[in-house]
Amino acid sequence: MIRKVANNHLQGDYRSIFKGAGLEFDDLRPYQYGDDVRTIEWKVSAKGHGTFVKTFKEDKDQSVYFLLDISGSQDIGEAGRKKIDLGKEIAGVLTLAAIFDGSQAGLISFSDQKEKIILPGKGPKQGVKIIQGIFHHENKSFRTNLKEMFNFALNHIKKRSIIIVISDFIDEGYERPFKALAEKHDLVAIQITDPRESALPSLGIIPVFDKEEGRTTWVNTAFGSFSKKIADTFTVERIHLQEICKKNQINYLNINTKDDIVLPLIELFKRRNRTMKRG
Repeated sequence: MIRKVANNHLQGDYRSIFKGAGLEFDDLRPYQYGDDVRTIEWKVSAKGHGTFVKTFKEDKDQSVYFLLDISGSQDIGEAGRKKIDLGKEIAGVLTLAAIFDGSQAGLISFSDQKEKIILPGKGPKQGVKIIQGIFHHENKSFRTNLKEMFNFALNHIKKRSIIIVISDFIDEGYERPFKALAEKHDLVAIQITDPRESALPSLGIIPVFDKEEGRTTWVNTAFGSFSKKIADTFTVERIHLQEICKKNQINYLNINTKDDIVLPLIELFKRRNRTMKRG
């Protein structure tokens, strides 16, 4: 199924999501609206002849890393279409797209600790290795710690790479290393959500199992204030993430478990293609 999606939908121009800015300096050109402010050459611009940005030669050995959140909060949704299922599917599809494009692909799956690490490599065997690592892995923990995941990636990934984070981003205190990762690398954030997170049905008093903590709590869903608090919290946290991404030049995409993954991914690729052309 993953091979079919990658072959039929993610060929041609769409694969250029994996074309980064590169590392090797090439030339200077006048600033254009929409250019990344981080590419401005301030010393030349300060001479008073206009604002100039640096251009780079494309890195032929582009590395693509997938940071996959496999914590317990991902285990929500309909059977076969849970957030964890969708996250794994997206990681698998994009892995094959990167491999087909000739890029090096690597994987870091995380809970509140390192779960699986596959160093970057090329070729079909690497694609199979990563997909097996995604789908055959059994968790050591179900807790979440995005801060540790981003800190580990900062220390582990030395060369500028494209990093695709696939998570529900349900955690706190991860903002600082997340921003630092965006300064050092080309960062893409794919947030997986499920309707149950923002629209809890009124079912009276029900048991809610916290998979990360391994305990059950009884809650009264009949209270309107309870459902409103759940919805408001979800909305505020999602807007907060979107604002961080916008301010730090991070490509953001939200995919709901009710949605097909192909069209949102293609829209993301198109948006990145436009940005790369401006650069």
